[in-house]
Amino acid sequence: MTEIVKELIEEVDTIVFYGVNNVNIRLIKDLCPKVKIVARGRMMKLSSEDENEVENLACVVDKLMMQAAKTNVLTEETVLEMIKGNEIPEVKTDNLILHGVGGKEVRARTANQRLLVEEYKKNDLLFAIGPAGSGKTYTAIALAVRALKNKEVKKIILSRPAVEAGEKLGFLPGDMKDKIDPYLQPLYDALEDMIPPAKLAEYMTNKTIQIAPLAFMRGRTLSDAIVILDEAQNTSVQQIKMFLTRMGLGSKMIITGDMTQIDLPPQQKSGLKDAMEVLKDIKGIGFVHFNQKDIVRHKLVQRIVDAYNKH
Repeated sequence: MTEIVKELIEEVDTIVFYGVNNVNIRLIKDLCPKVKIVARGRMMKLSSEDENEVENLACVVDKLMMQAAKTNVLTEETVLEMIKGNEIPEVKTDNLILHGVGGKEVRARTANQRLLVEEYKKNDLLFAIGPAGSGKTYTAIALAVRALKNKEVKKIILSRPAVEAGEKLGFLPGDMKDKIDPYLQPLYDALEDMIPPAKLAEYMTNKTIQIAPLAFMRGRTLSDAIVILDEAQNTSVQQIKMFLTRMGLGSKMIITGDMTQIDLPPQQKSGLKDAMEVLKDIKGIGFVHFNQKDIVRHKLVQRIVDAYNKH
């Protein structure tokens, strides 16, 4: 009797790999009747009297793991083709950042989104400024998730100033998490597009991914992480300086904002505007300015932005 034990690699979601109601495992069992397969949690035990059968299936399992980690999807067709010994065609990767939930391709779709991806490679601190719907935050989060999957960083930290007209969280119902979650929901939405639910819950529980209001950043040193500050136009000068000086070793920061949507009191200067003026000539800091041509939401969004600009 030959026995081989395989552990699913960290990047693989068990639901994606085993399939809904274990459909993928059942298919593998049907196609490899000589091998007994026991799958529990992240462990798979393969055993058979036929040594070659076990070793061949173990190699297929390795390939299936890599496919599931890479694309976040594992179809019955893919399982069938790999067990037959056929290679899965390579997906065209032009401007592809990563595969999201269900294999959804997250790409840099516009010129400035592609520029953000290029500037990310060259700079440890990036500013992405532009109108609503231009994909600046979504692209930034995609870059962060890709870096986490590729083990370039140990964690992702996402932050926003909890501002409507000042940080008046005390008037909202519920505990602190209930109060701040509505401000942070757009960040959750992007993550839910890119990471399978079970894996995202695990990342949130073990704090591999952290989402918190800007006020919670004070006093921290953020090392080996990608740190994204969204809606930075609503920071004060003191707040953004505090945030920028949190950067630790092995970290990258992406600051996003829209200078046309400042919700601060009229007499208060936006921290984002101030930081762009102060840091414009510093080496190692990149600036990407998005515009109406980058808007990738409903076609009416671009028309709305144009109309307000003309007005």
